[in-house]
Amino acid sequence: MQLILKVLVLMPFSLCIFDARAASERQWLAGDHHIHSQNSVGWDDSSPPQPVFGGDAIYPIATNAKMAQGFGLDWMVATDHGGPNHSKINLEVAYPELQAARRAVPEVIQFAGLELNTPGADHSSIIIAHSDQESADLHAYESKFDAREVWPVDPARAAESNMLAAVRFANRLTHQPVIIAHHPARSAPDLGVYGLTSPDELRAWNNAAPQIAVGMEGAPGHQAAELRRQAGEDQYPAWVYARGAYGKGFPTLGGFDQMTAHVGGFWDAMLGEGRQWWITANSDSHRHYTEGGIDFWPGEYSKTYVYAHKQHDDILNGIRKGRMFVTTGDLIDELSITVQQRQTTARMGGTLRVDHKAPVTIEIRFHDPETPNAAGKVPTVARVDLIQGSVLTDPSTTAQNRNPTTKVIQRFYPKDWQRDGADWVMTYVSAQETPSYFRVRGTNTEQLEPEPDPLGEDPWQDLWFYSNPVFVAVQP
Repeated sequence: MQLILKVLVLMPFSLCIFDARAASERQWLAGDHHIHSQNSVGWDDSSPPQPVFGGDAIYPIATNAKMAQGFGLDWMVATDHGGPNHSKINLEVAYPELQAARRAVPEVIQFAGLELNTPGADHSSIIIAHSDQESADLHAYESKFDAREVWPVDPARAAESNMLAAVRFANRLTHQPVIIAHHPARSAPDLGVYGLTSPDELRAWNNAAPQIAVGMEGAPGHQAAELRRQAGEDQYPAWVYARGAYGKGFPTLGGFDQMTAHVGGFWDAMLGEGRQWWITANSDSHRHYTEGGIDFWPGEYSKTYVYAHKQHDDILNGIRKGRMFVTTGDLIDELSITVQQRQTTARMGGTLRVDHKAPVTIEIRFHDPETPNAAGKVPTVARVDLIQGSVLTDPSTTAQNRNPTTKVIQRFYPKDWQRDGADWVMTYVSAQETPSYFRVRGTNTEQLEPEPDPLGEDPWQDLWFYSNPVFVAVQP
């Protein structure tokens, strides 16, 4: 394949018109789909155990929403988890509290959701579609499928087959939700050796309902423990001070889960199978690090940006379709990838059909905010990487959870960027011979690849952003 680097000063006129129309219809909306409230309860020693409100997470939903608004979020999801009969707590206590929070903080679009104690795997979220059935849909899902819902504990509920049943159940709902795997490699003992959540399980979920089980957390929450230790509150076991609380297994890489951060690894294997499998980032907020926890507030450190109208349906559609990028530390607040051939263009989550060996132009455009982030810093993007991988026809390769064709095909440094208004723009021209995909990441560091995060690392010093991919289908 012949690859040609080309920096364009001006965009094609037709593409400028398209962008203007798109901007008038949709915008980048920052959000967080993994947030706990006081309804993520603790449990006493009774039999059956009785809930202790505030025993795990401590804040009312409205407080989470107000803090989310203050840190620039446009949308959020309440994702409480629990144990015996927690579905009743969600229905009778958490859902009315969510309705009150919607009235109290209407500026933030708020979804009903749940962090499921996932049968056969680690946690996962469900984001319920906003409708007059949302509370009933959520109650049915949790009561039927949460692995800790019944007392005494029934080991049969933890069977992997029950999660497949849960995904199929969600797929049959009139108002279809979205399911995202949480901290998927937190229990992984080594790079490429997985724990509670296995690649085979994630493939099976996606096979069962590809419009429902659509992705995984790229960057987990629980990244503020080191800030608590720096303040002199070193009371947790050492492993807690690993970013994401990944200290018992293989660490995060630049704050991102290995399933995302390892180029040519699991995520690229999924994309190499042509799967629409997306990544997100969130806080997993239970308790702020200044109040005895290890968490940031929603939006304080991690953000998932969705290109959407500011309304429930289109935000959920954006998540389902992969119109998303993620960032930590407010490194950027806008990111666009367009792949164009002649007058036809595809963007994040989309697919462009192109002629064999005809050149396509990949444009990367981002905005680096000049305002301080929540740490009072103004981080600067040091480099942007364009990553390409092939969509493979041989399943034996991706079955090993790797995609050996995936590589960084161009590293862009500030000297390679062109200023266009408030944005930085760079382009790359490629002749396409085989089906492939393009994705982008960037950092404020000098690391060519994200390195394993040491215990006690300051998360504000190691920032990254990642796009979701654009696919290219090659026509004969």
